[in-house]
Amino acid sequence: MTLMLLDSASLWYRAYYGMPDTLTGPDGTPVNAIRGYLDMTARLIGMYNPDRIVACLEGDWRPTWRTDLFPEYKANRIDEEGDEEEPDLLTPQIPILLDVLEAFGIALVGVDNYEADDVMASFAVRENGPIRVVTGDRDLFQLVDDQRDVAIVYLAKGISQHDLVDRKYVSEKYGIPGDRYALFAMIRGDASDGLPGIRGIGEKGAAVIANHFATMDEVMAAAADEADTRLTPLLRKKLLAGADYAAIAPKLVHCALDIELPQVDIKKPRRPESLDEIYQYKKDYGLGASVDRLISALGW
Repeated sequence: MTLMLLDSASLWYRAYYGMPDTLTGPDGTPVNAIRGYLDMTARLIGMYNPDRIVACLEGDWRPTWRTDLFPEYKANRIDEEGDEEEPDLLTPQIPILLDVLEAFGIALVGVDNYEADDVMASFAVRENGPIRVVTGDRDLFQLVDDQRDVAIVYLAKGISQHDLVDRKYVSEKYGIPGDRYALFAMIRGDASDGLPGIRGIGEKGAAVIANHFATMDEVMAAAADEADTRLTPLLRKKLLAGADYAAIAPKLVHCALDIELPQVDIKKPRRPESLDEIYQYKKDYGLGASVDRLISALGW
């Protein structure tokens, strides 16, 4: 049976922007992100029938061990107060959503000084497959593993038209071996995270390199060897100019795979003796059919 790992921040942002902000509770509290998150979770459970579910959270969206390596990491997302930029109408919804998920008995897991990506990655290597990682973030393509049946439920096109990303998908999409997405991303960079990659080398050049090498160490060893013909003189020059970034890129870009996860029950929740608490949230915040859909999806 399947473990479903939910990239919670990715889902509630997608829900917030995908649902009208006119959706409010009886007291005027915005609930579009809450309702959208519950609706998406219900649909995903119906599609993949998981026996284990974890809503993964950010323990820190800019972990100090990443910003120590590269201070510009996600600095493009910081507001004037030094916090993550977040829509005003989304912020008050998150604590309510987490309370509702907890009332449903869905495991909530975040680890101090680690991102949700790291939590999902550590679950993905610890738990038995099949594993489905639900996200709108392509960074997690690095986790795909056909042998262990780890795939990414990629929501860029929405729930109905989502892609199930395996190594074949990565290979066909980017023209690289399917297990080398992380190396490809290190070289290409990621503007959304403030990561420059190796300056002057774009997606095409990164793909050329990823087709010849499996690790950044291999890439830089070849760049330093003028007799190695797998790199053009121009690529070699750009790689050597970016040697300082190349030295930190693997730790910066790779998800942490060995964080200490809390001992929590991740089994799909069973129906509690009473649904009173859940129905109270439904009433207090006007969550309507969104609560009913999740109840139905869980088989209660």
